[in-house]
Amino acid sequence: HVQLVESGGGPVRAGGSLRLSCEASGDRYSSYCMVWFRQSPGKEREAVAAIDAANITHYSDSVKDRFAISKDNAKKTLYLQMNGLKPEDTATYTCAAKPTVFCGVWSRAGTYPYWGQGTQVTVS
Repeated sequence: HVQLVESGGGPVRAGGSLRLSCEASGDRYSSYCMVWFRQSPGKEREAVAAIDAANITHYSDSVKDRFAISKDNAKKTLYLQMNGLKPEDTATYTCAAKPTVFCGVWSRAGTYPYWGQGTQVTVS
């Protein structure tokens, strides 16, 4: 079983940057596919970025070239560096994990059994 706790959200001006963190507990963290989802009121949940055990990364078109996903296996922490933030990036950001080495269909929320509580990002 894996528990995930996000941090790093908050208010930020358009054009600014934030780094989100997702700390994991449990074993075998390094062999999991990790992903960041986001959701804002009235909108569908969107998969933003994912990273697998081989450090292969995936990004949605909406954040590609602005966001960067990374992880520190020793610290069991997943990161999302967000640059060039826009008001449309405002959402609750949630990390999720699944016990597979490769992410496969990384954007499908139903394939992830472990979820954090989310952290709010507000861009104005």
